[in-house]
Parts: sequence; C-alpha cells; structure tokens
Amino acid sequence: MNDNNVLIAMSDMSDGSMSSGVDEMTKRNNRQKFLQQHGVSLEQSILVRLEYGGSNYLRYYEVGFEQKGDGMSYGSSIIADALFTRQVDTALFLPVADCIAAVLFDEEHNVLGLSHLGRHNLEQQGGTATVQFMTQEFGTRPEELRVWLSPAAGRGNYPLHDFENRSLHEVTLQQLLISGVRTDSITVDERDTTTSENLFSHSEFLRGKRTQDGRQAVLAMMRS
Repeated sequence: MNDNNVLIAMSDMSDGSMSSGVDEMTKRNNRQKFLQQHGVSLEQSILVRLEYGGSNYLRYYEVGFEQKGDGMSYGSSIIADALFTRQVDTALFLPVADCIAAVLFDEEHNVLGLSHLGRHNLEQQGGTATVQFMTQEFGTRPEELRVWLSPAAGRGNYPLHDFENRSLHEVTLQQLLISGVRTDSITVDERDTTTSENLFSHSEFLRGKRTQDGRQAVLAMMRS
C-alpha cells in the first residue's frame, strides 16, 4: 500500500526484539528507538496487545486520543486482535513473529486499522471479520479498502493444516477477497519469516533452529 497520508513501517532483527526474548527495559528502548526513526513517540502510540488461551480471537476496538500511550509509555489496558482509529498522529503498534500484521486503510471515512492474523484468528475467519467490523462500525466499503500484509511464515515450514496446508498469506488473501476487498488493493510483503535472515521467527526458535527469540513490529499511523 503506497499512500503519503499513511505511515507503515516494520522493524527487523537489527532493531532488536519488540516483545519477547528481552527484558522490559530493553524492549522499551528498542521500541522507542524504532519509533523515533519514523518521527513517532511512545506517548502517541497504542499497543495491539494479544492474549492467547481463550476462545475468542476476534476482539476489535476503536481507539483515539484517550488511549495514546496505552501499552507503550504506560501499562496496557486493552487486549485486542485488532485496533482501529479515526485520529491522525495516533500510531498503532503490533509486535509479530510469524503471523501477519494487516494494515487496513479506509480513506473515504478516514479510518486506519491494524489487525493480527495468525492461525487462531484465521480459523475464526479473522480476515473477513476484520473487514466486516469496519463496514459495521465505520461504514467502510470493502471495495474501497486498501490493505497491506506483513511478512509471515510460509507454507514450507508453517502449513495451516485446517486449510489444506496453505500458507498464512494464502488463507488471509482468500478471506479478504471473500469480504469484498479488491485484489489490486492488497499489497503483500512476501518475505517468509522462517527463512529470512533479517526477521525473527518464533516457530523456528521453538524448533531449535534459531538461537534467539523475538518479535518485529509493524507501525501504522495516519499523518496530519
């Protein structure tokens, strides 16, 4: 997705881990340095904080000025699988390892979303549900939506068994298209986190193929 009104940035291993694998002070410092590279502060950012263990992976919320800094400059109070904002200069921040961070931009209604799409979310049709939430809450027309998908684990090392061993990208694309998003409005960073030398991979770490665990992060913000 190429739009001068929207900032999309992604860290890599050279920026350090943005979540797991480091202590709290190092994590905060890594986040702060990465944000500063893009003219963004901790205080204007909001963490998309994931939590596993339940049965609902379609937790979506709108955030704005009142939530700035949540999970970033102070403790996190929001557990979500996706956050959306209508406020400019309000940054959304999602750490990921092998799953997809999807940035969704509705220019018509001035809405930006950042959604986590991993196996759990996709099994609950998270790609489609994310778009449906925007349609219901903001009046988004799916055919006018623009979407950017981050790198993710490829089918070679991370096949989705419940989806005929297809990849995260393949399943996400299918769900977005079913929801009405146009093919030419979707941009995919096709890098495979399990084979890239520059990106963290939690699944490869668990297999003993990586010595370091960690998370890269996706940053998304509408500029003023």
